[in-house]
Amino acid sequence: MSNDPLLQPYQLKHLTLRNRIIVTSHEPAYPEDGMPKERYRAYTVERAKGGVALTMTAGSAAVSRDSPPVFNNLLAYKDEIVPWIREMTDAVHEEGAAIMIQLTHLGRRTRWDKGDWLPVVAPSHHREASHRSFPKKMEDWDIERIIKDFADAAERMKAGGMDGVELEAYGHLIDQFTSPLTNELGGPYGGSLDNRLRFCFDVFKGIRQRVGNDFILGVRYTADECLPGGTGKAEGLEISRRLKESGLIDYLNVIRGHIDTDAGLTDVIPIQGMANSPHLDFAGEIRAATNFPTFHAAKIPDVATARHAIASGKVDMIGMTRAHMTDPHIVRKIIEKREDDIRPCVGANYCLDRIYQGGAAFCIHNAATGRELTMPHIVAKADAKKKVVIVGAGPAGLEAARVAGERGHQVVVFEAANNPGGQIRLTAQSERRKEMISIIDWRMSQCEKYDVTFHFNTWAEADTIESENPDVVIIATGGLPHTEVLASGNELVVSSWDIISGDVKPGTNVLIFDDAGDHAGLQAAEFLAKAGAKVEIMTPDRSFAPEVMAMNLVPYMRSLQKHDVTFTVTYRLEAVEKSGNQLVAHVGSDYGGIARQHSFDQIVVNHGTIPLDELYFELKPGSSNLGEMSHDQLLSGEPQSVIRNPDGKFQLFRIGDAVAARNTHAAVYDGLRIAKDI
Repeated sequence: MSNDPLLQPYQLKHLTLRNRIIVTSHEPAYPEDGMPKERYRAYTVERAKGGVALTMTAGSAAVSRDSPPVFNNLLAYKDEIVPWIREMTDAVHEEGAAIMIQLTHLGRRTRWDKGDWLPVVAPSHHREASHRSFPKKMEDWDIERIIKDFADAAERMKAGGMDGVELEAYGHLIDQFTSPLTNELGGPYGGSLDNRLRFCFDVFKGIRQRVGNDFILGVRYTADECLPGGTGKAEGLEISRRLKESGLIDYLNVIRGHIDTDAGLTDVIPIQGMANSPHLDFAGEIRAATNFPTFHAAKIPDVATARHAIASGKVDMIGMTRAHMTDPHIVRKIIEKREDDIRPCVGANYCLDRIYQGGAAFCIHNAATGRELTMPHIVAKADAKKKVVIVGAGPAGLEAARVAGERGHQVVVFEAANNPGGQIRLTAQSERRKEMISIIDWRMSQCEKYDVTFHFNTWAEADTIESENPDVVIIATGGLPHTEVLASGNELVVSSWDIISGDVKPGTNVLIFDDAGDHAGLQAAEFLAKAGAKVEIMTPDRSFAPEVMAMNLVPYMRSLQKHDVTFTVTYRLEAVEKSGNQLVAHVGSDYGGIARQHSFDQIVVNHGTIPLDELYFELKPGSSNLGEMSHDQLLSGEPQSVIRNPDGKFQLFRIGDAVAARNTHAAVYDGLRIAKDI
């Protein structure tokens, strides 16, 4: 048996967990009609195949109709969920893992205009900032009804074969009862700590009466809200002791913080540029104080941190949830002593930010996650070896090279720069986003493993490519900043790339016109502000930086507000002219009727990229498919077979920003799905 602390089994009541790594509950937003159907099941089972001890599904499965999901959660209040749960639990158990589900009532953390349009309920009328609903203050019959709903839902989950149920307390209805900030009830459920905890214990009692003792029950809760007037550390320790002493639950899943604002949520679940494992020591204090099984997860992105958490005795089970979205086979690779092959989580939080914006969760650089039915985590060998030439070593080109190499092909990559990475190398120059470079570093190490040949500092021409006698050519040359967007004065502006790279010296009074709404605009603003410039960000949109999304926006705002950056929405930069040593910005509005002028000494345009595609069009006449890609074959996972030029000597494809400006995930997805079928 291995001496690795992470690989030691753990006995949780009657349940033997095969190691110490868990995937904590999270909702990837893959349900169909509120049910965990084939896609959801495939995603969950993949992590069990990868060796995790326990996977928890359904962050916040809804127990009541007046807890409508705000990001496509499972509907645990429906009887029809039981057979779907059974199919999933059976499949996970066959892979040797345990499986639990998280149940919740969202309370005020939802909206009244979702689901059945029922009033949001909470133990006060206080609105949650994130979801903006003013709740109905709960009555006695609401409390009785919801306690029964929890018990009914838990009984369904046991009937579906779950090993246990975890209640999501923090930020949700149970916590809204517990926190003095959100509980203004009188009588038995408000006032003293005893009364504020009564709802939680009544829910657990109701569940225990239904499911018996041979079923794991746990709670994910905050032991310190980090809010003035809220549940503080001392009271959190007391709550932890009482949870243990109740005899109703089998473990504590500890977090610290509050999630009623984007900023609070991001501190609970930190993103890149923020400290790793910020609450691990706190969880260790809870475990030491209670001597009770303790779980924890919050930015535990790497095996070394997880190993330390277990070896030091801070917790009994450690969650690596986003890390398993990046690589579902972490445990298997640890067992096989292949930790260097683990695809690293870079903390980009594309997964969660998409969920909170109403989309499905996708990992920024593992395009197979959430697409297990169509995309492979482990690429199969090709039937016949081909020569694949790729131009461009950004995320699209490197993913295509990695996958083609894993397929067993001979792969040659040409890159004009002296280093790989493309736009990722640029964005990683910012301290906040330096973790992004691991996307490139991991692919380079994988390409080395598959004997991919690289030619850096090489501007590939058509004859360069043709001399390689390729079977397949993939153009992944990316794009260049697109600043030719004004009626006049385009030659007077610089790009966000110019600022981030340091190629252009910062001005002192700077306008950033940002209608791409991505990271580059805010990165340029932060760079300029830190250099001492007065900065205004202007966008024609009704909100700024929409592509950055909520949790990624938090660290930017903390920095930019500190530097007094101005944000101007719904105005459009139309033209620029020079006046002495100043630049005059002519500003209008898509809403009409506005024509203003403002002076700056530097104007930055962030308008995405325009494809660098000359080589593609040079090669196109000599290709067998004339560059055409069959979408039907691409989407059905079949090899490309289009022939438009029988005399062509190679297939030609174009991916990533060489097609159109998109993002890192799109580039990686392009590379995976074209190369996996070569």
